[in-house]
Amino acid sequence: MSPVKAVLFDRDGTLVEDVPNNADPDRVRPVEGAREALDLLRGRGIRTGVVTDQPGVADGLLTDADVRRVNHRVDELLGPFDVFAVCPHGPDDGCHCRRPQPGMLLWAGGRICTGPAELVVIGSTAAGARAAHRAGAHGILVPNGHTRPEETARADHVAPDLLTAVRAVLDGPPKGRVLADERPIQEAFTADPE
Repeated sequence: MSPVKAVLFDRDGTLVEDVPNNADPDRVRPVEGAREALDLLRGRGIRTGVVTDQPGVADGLLTDADVRRVNHRVDELLGPFDVFAVCPHGPDDGCHCRRPQPGMLLWAGGRICTGPAELVVIGSTAAGARAAHRAGAHGILVPNGHTRPEETARADHVAPDLLTAVRAVLDGPPKGRVLADERPIQEAFTADPE
């Protein structure tokens, strides 16, 4: 059994396509490899969770009910997840849960009885990776079209895609800075033209 007991995923841009301030469950589309990655974890008995910052709630662009409906759709398409954690605050609200603060990750880990050392956080922003580090968890950055190059350069662990990130933790926490899969290295890090 893996020493990793749970993996928390950033929702937008990591598990599902990023639709800013999405209030419509019909717009939820899983990213490529999401179902296979989650099946690998669940097949090994590793718990899964979703963490998401939703500042649109604080800005009045979304309601808590909108976020719950979208999360429910994510759970229908890719679940069942063991925990969902949401930060509804804006960037200037000073909360302890909005990443890069560790509060949401610690809360989610506590809900599924998983300590930080046994927790991996996979996301597409430096804020998520910093929150993981601050919580004492392991963070993996999976860059997407919105990830800034300096975020990738500073990340402790980087994977070219979600499936590679998950394969890297099946037998324990990530071990190298750049996590690669079985594809040739140039192909693994070449962005698709789409």
